[in-house]
Amino acid sequence: MGKRLFPTFVKYVSQSVMGMVGISCYILADTWFVSAAFGAEGLAALNLAIVVYSLMNAAGLMAGIGGATLFSLSFAAGRERRTEIFSSTAALCLFFAVIFTGAGLFFSGGIARLLGADEVIFAMTRSYLRTILSFSLFFIMNNIFLAFVRNDGSPRLAMAAMVTGSLSNIALDYLFIFPFGWGLFGAALATAIAPMISLALLSLHFVLRRSSFRPSLRRLRAGAVAKMIPLGLSSMVTELSSAAALAAFNLMILAMAGNTGVAAYGIVANLALVELAVFVGIAQGMQPLVSRSRGADDGHSCRLLLLYGAAFSLAVASLAYGTVFVWARQVAGLFNSAGDALLAAYAEEGLRIYFAGFFFGGLNVVAAAFCSAAEMPKRGFLISSLRAFLLVLPLAALFSWLFGMRGLWFSFVAAEALTFIAASVMLRRFIFDRANDK
Repeated sequence: MGKRLFPTFVKYVSQSVMGMVGISCYILADTWFVSAAFGAEGLAALNLAIVVYSLMNAAGLMAGIGGATLFSLSFAAGRERRTEIFSSTAALCLFFAVIFTGAGLFFSGGIARLLGADEVIFAMTRSYLRTILSFSLFFIMNNIFLAFVRNDGSPRLAMAAMVTGSLSNIALDYLFIFPFGWGLFGAALATAIAPMISLALLSLHFVLRRSSFRPSLRRLRAGAVAKMIPLGLSSMVTELSSAAALAAFNLMILAMAGNTGVAAYGIVANLALVELAVFVGIAQGMQPLVSRSRGADDGHSCRLLLLYGAAFSLAVASLAYGTVFVWARQVAGLFNSAGDALLAAYAEEGLRIYFAGFFFGGLNVVAAAFCSAAEMPKRGFLISSLRAFLLVLPLAALFSWLFGMRGLWFSFVAAEALTFIAASVMLRRFIFDRANDK
């Protein structure tokens, strides 16, 4: 890519970030409107239900990023091969959608109980879960179309689709919760309609004949699915880290501080999802460029792309932390219309401590995605697993036992810092070994 590498990186990453922030605002909009309408109890119910939304999004990211990475690596193989990869990815999407939809229709009450919903918030949690899961096909398919359209040379259309979906969600949230009075069902329905609108815009890629592939039931290949799954695992585990932390933190906080503590964590976690979405956007914007450079055996460009991604993630982490450190009270107040003093105290402290972890967390997300795009899926999976399960969960249990709520916030920072050390060791040779540069 030569001298055009950095401008191309900025183009892909900026559009991907804007789109991912749009998707993350699906839940952030729900958080604001639900807090305004239902207070701490509504926030607690929403935060419990978001765990399942993260699981569903993880499945979509795994299929979408894995398939799109294989698509980019195989770009020179011709139209038929690209069609095989897309069609096989879509089939995997249908498989996931059947599982999530069935869970929503038949087990939403049991899932709500499993996540910790008590009698006060059980009905709201179950309603949100049933609605979101019933529309799982559209959430997962949206992730797949976004990844393929971006990798097929239309990052601007992908960005426009995500932003338009997010804006529609905000408008529908207000309409369904306040004038219509539909409660958490209305919030969930507004969120479910958003990916449908996004998919309608993404279909222009095919209608206008800009695509280099076509969906075809005759081109399904089990081998393509087997190859794409390892390439998408790190993206899946990155998203699963949010679900795992949400579920574990919710249960621990319920025991320590009840529904008010969970509501405070809902504020922190949902704002954190927006920052995480920026890092995922950086990673997804890098992915097609890294995959193409890797396919061309261009180690120098791969190395530069990794360094660009790291620099961008640190800049974002610095900006976000400065904002929440200085204005933590005002940020928490946006989601505390009832003026609950205990909720405010929990949320303010949580914002100032938790967001420090993203100085390391952003680098970890970029490193894991880079490994997958550069055909090093085992390293990417290990980096993602460390931050998702292997470190944060035991540290959360230990720190919360020793230091209470404050320890819980610090456990996230510690887990990301330790993961960063491990990721640095894994990528040290790649960063400094220039023997394979072209």
